[in-house]
Amino acid sequence: MRRFAVLTVGMALAFPPFATLASGGAPQDPTVRVEGTGDSSETSALPEPGAPGRKSVARGRALESIQVTATRRAESRLDVPVSATVLAGDELRARGAPTVMEALRGETGVFVQQTTPGQSIVIVRGLKGSEVLHLVDGFRLNNAIFRNAPNQYMALVDAQMLDAIEVVRGPMSTLWGGDAMGGAIQMLSRDPRFTGPDWQARGGARAVWSSADRALLSRVDGAAGHETLAISGGLTYQNTNELRVGGGERLPFTAFTARGGNAKLVALPAEGHELSLQAQYFEQPNTPRHDELVPGFGQNRPGSSEFRFAPQVRRFTQARWRASSLAFLDALEVQAGRQVIRDDRTTRDFGTVNRDTERNTVTTDGWSIKADRLWRTNRYLTLGLEHYRDEVRSSRVRTNVATGAVSSRPSRFPDGSTMRQFGVFATEDWQLTPALDLLYGLRYSRVTTRLTPNAQGVDVEVENDDLSGQLGFNVALHDEVRLVANLGRGFRAPNVFDLGVFGDRPGNRFQIPNPDLKPERVTSLDGGLKFGGEVLSGEIIAFRSRYRDKLTTVLTGERLPNGRIVVRSANAVEQVLTGLETGFDWRPAEAWRSYGGLTWTRGDESVGGQRDPADRIPPLQGRLGAEWRPAGRLSVEGWAFFATRQDRLSPRDRVDPRIDPEGTAGYGTLNARIAWAATPELDLALRLENLADKRYRDHGSGLDDPGRNVIATIDWRF
Repeated sequence: MRRFAVLTVGMALAFPPFATLASGGAPQDPTVRVEGTGDSSETSALPEPGAPGRKSVARGRALESIQVTATRRAESRLDVPVSATVLAGDELRARGAPTVMEALRGETGVFVQQTTPGQSIVIVRGLKGSEVLHLVDGFRLNNAIFRNAPNQYMALVDAQMLDAIEVVRGPMSTLWGGDAMGGAIQMLSRDPRFTGPDWQARGGARAVWSSADRALLSRVDGAAGHETLAISGGLTYQNTNELRVGGGERLPFTAFTARGGNAKLVALPAEGHELSLQAQYFEQPNTPRHDELVPGFGQNRPGSSEFRFAPQVRRFTQARWRASSLAFLDALEVQAGRQVIRDDRTTRDFGTVNRDTERNTVTTDGWSIKADRLWRTNRYLTLGLEHYRDEVRSSRVRTNVATGAVSSRPSRFPDGSTMRQFGVFATEDWQLTPALDLLYGLRYSRVTTRLTPNAQGVDVEVENDDLSGQLGFNVALHDEVRLVANLGRGFRAPNVFDLGVFGDRPGNRFQIPNPDLKPERVTSLDGGLKFGGEVLSGEIIAFRSRYRDKLTTVLTGERLPNGRIVVRSANAVEQVLTGLETGFDWRPAEAWRSYGGLTWTRGDESVGGQRDPADRIPPLQGRLGAEWRPAGRLSVEGWAFFATRQDRLSPRDRVDPRIDPEGTAGYGTLNARIAWAATPELDLALRLENLADKRYRDHGSGLDDPGRNVIATIDWRF
């Protein structure tokens, strides 16, 4: 076991004020103003009672910022037993990140893996893909073909429209249902808010240019309205060229474009009632799969002659109604939405003349009802129902590029397959004493997956039931120090991808279906300290998770004539994950602050009695930085990212062309940023990354990270 020293960490960058364009209001809850993030939005007149007793109000420290995902209502992170990372408001915008995943890079408890440019995943407590639940404004991004491996779907959420990203670490199945095994990532869009009876309007434009990939990201948005009605909208466009890595080489097959738009209406038709309607659209028209088009580790030729996602599209519409101070309830929320994800791709194995063109679309319809009730003065009850239905449409044709002949091929997924998820849950927050707060709950879930017949003869309906629970406590050792612990149980039912996928996979593999899968389950215990004072805030959290019947891809011992390895999914793994997540934010003087973060994860698994390291476990990694704000309009910052060597590899890691079989080398980068509020309407920022031009790769990624990179950002408000 590698020796290492742990010196705390956890971080929340603070940047000069950047007004939030076409926005305002706290994410997901119109009653709370998010402090400590530069959000200058107004609160609305829709009161919702807070939790009973000593529940604190955010005072501007990192661990006291407001989150909604850990308890499905707005609460200070300091007051909940669950571990959460929140990136919100101006802090989020100041990152200038082109994707949600890049915005989270370096945050405590998360690790970013990138298979190809523009498409990354966030690993939480050693888990990834469908093992982590992804939400957009409370609606599931995970769907029936979301795979438990690196995937591209998180990239279809426009980071430029978001007001907050919340990562809750640890099983969250009690509140959010299946897939929330390692945690839940929620992306919250901005709400338009205005005060006063008169019509008002505002708008803004943003441009971000980066030198490493000669990329230009642009965003234009605006809002209009008054205190009871507001509407907003925006457009985003990104053009990225070939990536320059450390040392000067530009990688082929790394250029792509992305574009999107969103619109939202918020109305307060009567006192205590709020209605919101929104639509989101985002697209990557033609993104190459870099790691399939160049030789990887252990390969003397690429896996594919052609591999492009063309196109990847996400469309989302949602209606939400909130009410407060009803006859028997303190708050009620009803929401319904539809999400359509199009996952089309064109592939051709290396050295062949057969080009396959796939069309895969998943339509997700969902609704949920949540009710809150404060009773007996110190007990806060939350009840909820939710239902989701996915329908998969899938087809594939083959074209002989030499002759032009076209023929039908088996689809990647059984065409017409469906997946239904129903859940009912209850949680209670009980302020047992002034110093002791308990949070506990139960959830019953039923998942029904039906596979239609395909070329392999798969025609089956699978039903899975689950009862999940959670118990946590928060003890106030001091006004600014909490002792917390949380015991949680999560589950993930096999979806259409697990049960019926068929075809080529990354890593020179070919997947065959397995309809006889069972749900995987996890029990996790974590605990530690949270502290949040005016000078020092932070957290020290340790966790241990045990997984049973964990799904994994196993070798069948067969190979196709073209050399691809035949694999299938199976409930073959028992896994134990252990880790430590620490963080600090120290402000010794008004103009100075330092921060840091360190995350360590160890994974061990047992397959058929054979004990090995778990797949794609991130190395010890973290960040350390300092910021100086000599004047209100100027900020100067420097920080370092670092990761140690990761050579604890699973057998699957060692044959994955994205991973060096000898282990992924450690690295450290130095970075700096200077920001200037030139006028009340104009903000300028210059960010310098990887100053030493080091060539490095994050563990498990399919390409190297950017070399020396200059990022210029202009924000203009009007």
